[in-house]
Amino acid sequence: MKILITGSSGQVGTNLCLTLLQKGNLVVGVDKRQNTWTDQIPTLQHNLAESMPNPAEIASIQPGFDRPDLVVHLAANAKVHELVKDPRRAHENTTITFHVLEYCRSQNLPIIFSSSREVYGRPTPPRVAEDTTDVFHILSPYAAYKMADEMLVYAYANCYDLKYLVFRLSNVYGRYDNDIERMTRVLHIFVDQMRRGEPVTIYGRSKMIDFTYVDDCINGLMLGIDKLFTGEVVNETFNLSSGSPATLVQLAETIAANLGVTPTIIDQPIQPGEINFYAADLTKAKTMLGYQPQVSFAEGIKRAIEWSLVWEKRPQTTVR
Repeated sequence: MKILITGSSGQVGTNLCLTLLQKGNLVVGVDKRQNTWTDQIPTLQHNLAESMPNPAEIASIQPGFDRPDLVVHLAANAKVHELVKDPRRAHENTTITFHVLEYCRSQNLPIIFSSSREVYGRPTPPRVAEDTTDVFHILSPYAAYKMADEMLVYAYANCYDLKYLVFRLSNVYGRYDNDIERMTRVLHIFVDQMRRGEPVTIYGRSKMIDFTYVDDCINGLMLGIDKLFTGEVVNETFNLSSGSPATLVQLAETIAANLGVTPTIIDQPIQPGEINFYAADLTKAKTMLGYQPQVSFAEGIKRAIEWSLVWEKRPQTTVR
């Protein structure tokens, strides 16, 4: 297959591109940033908030990539609380999605869109299914524009017969997620602070969410790519996560146990715009895609820390 991936320099994009390449697919990435982890991904640096690159520009990046078979749209400004402070960046996400959808419409291409668990507003226990989105209790600009992105995808499907799959991701972590200068992620903030003997701050002691190890996320996306390409599953929306939620206290304690330290935890109220609970119902993804998360929370945190410590020791001139 020939697959175009937007947001290819991010964590999910990097892992997905490398997996696709390892399986013999042709891949072109589009991202406004250079990939800081690897130089193996053919990438066109382009700001999708301004426009979608034309087909000739995309084809020039990879020999034989005259027209993709499918688009995976991952590009977005992320971090809920940062977009609460600057909602224009949340609005920009929908402009990006519009440009990508117009490209798909002009080329008659199916699309996989990466959405977020944030579209559920204030979900309630015990499990959150795909049909329980709550537009009246959307908590942040990021969530509102992710919902708008989804609605654009659905509208293009209805108006232009666009074929799609939507995946609602939740706190993906693991390889290629430690670029703290670009995006602060709680796992690596906690690791760095604990290694320096500093206290860690938890915003919402009772907050419970699905942390999804990156291999499970990529496995779900790969299943979606195969089934959308063959037409076996089209025009569906799926939760994609671990299905095993944990609190931020559990996260801090699990990291501390792996590092062999005793954590000092400072409690703060949950930050504006963030949800307090999310545990995904994965029945639909398991039934229609054959998705089965494989990595437990404890094992995933262990792997993530080990990878990060090894990466830290790499020669600084090496990009892998």
